[in-house]
Amino acid sequence: MKLVRYGNPGKEKPGLIDDNGQLRDLSAVVKDIGPEQLGDAALAKLRKQKIDKLPLVKGKPRFGSPVANVGKFIAIGLNYADHAAESGLPVPKEPVVFTKANSCIQGPNDPVMLPKGSVKTDWEVELGVVIGTRARYVPQKSALDYVAGYCTINDISEREYQIERGGTWDKGKGCDTFGPIGPWLVTRDEVPNPQKLAMWLDLNGQRVQTGSTKTMIFTVAKIVSYVSQFMTLMPGDVITTGTPPGVGMGMKPPLFLKKGDVMTLGIEGLGDQRQEVIPFKL
Repeated sequence: MKLVRYGNPGKEKPGLIDDNGQLRDLSAVVKDIGPEQLGDAALAKLRKQKIDKLPLVKGKPRFGSPVANVGKFIAIGLNYADHAAESGLPVPKEPVVFTKANSCIQGPNDPVMLPKGSVKTDWEVELGVVIGTRARYVPQKSALDYVAGYCTINDISEREYQIERGGTWDKGKGCDTFGPIGPWLVTRDEVPNPQKLAMWLDLNGQRVQTGSTKTMIFTVAKIVSYVSQFMTLMPGDVITTGTPPGVGMGMKPPLFLKKGDVMTLGIEGLGDQRQEVIPFKL
């Protein structure tokens, strides 16, 4: 299934995309697409719905984040060897774990706002993993059983805040609008191997990132198992798993986002995003 949340910010309704690419309303079936709807039993009930009987949604409504009430937004850094190289950093021996603030989460096509005074805001197309079942000290061999599904994420980053302002990376990762998620949450039954997904990002129509999840240093299963050793993963938690090369920081000379830039990005089978960059405003 391709699950979505559509409508104005803060008033999204649950829906799904049918086999013909049409948006169907799920409001009469579930209250929302959040932690309570992401477990295996809840998803099995959704699969039993007669999709062709669900109401069609007319027009082209806004898509919000396909997951409501995200508890933790966890990120993995330097998970592609060639991205680590362009960042001038060694390949990590263990996954690099940091967090993105939940307040940065937004819809896949909402504008990205430059932070106040920012001069080094950057892009990162990444595979997102949505947890469906409570995971604590789970073995790698069964880690994917705890996943509800997958999605496209743009891990927007302010590199000066991240690298030059001391301390952890979190300061450069959680600014408002820095977490576009979606358009869909694709349930794991439709993604039999999350390590074989092509991914890309264009800036103003020019391809800057081309990659595949097959080149990850740490697989999705490894990441879920690893993170569950340090914190209990709960339904609705989101993990964004690292980016392939081609970010602005790694270019010579470096290239960063400015007002009016447009990012388009996507992952095979998980849908595309589009964001226009806008200046800071309160």
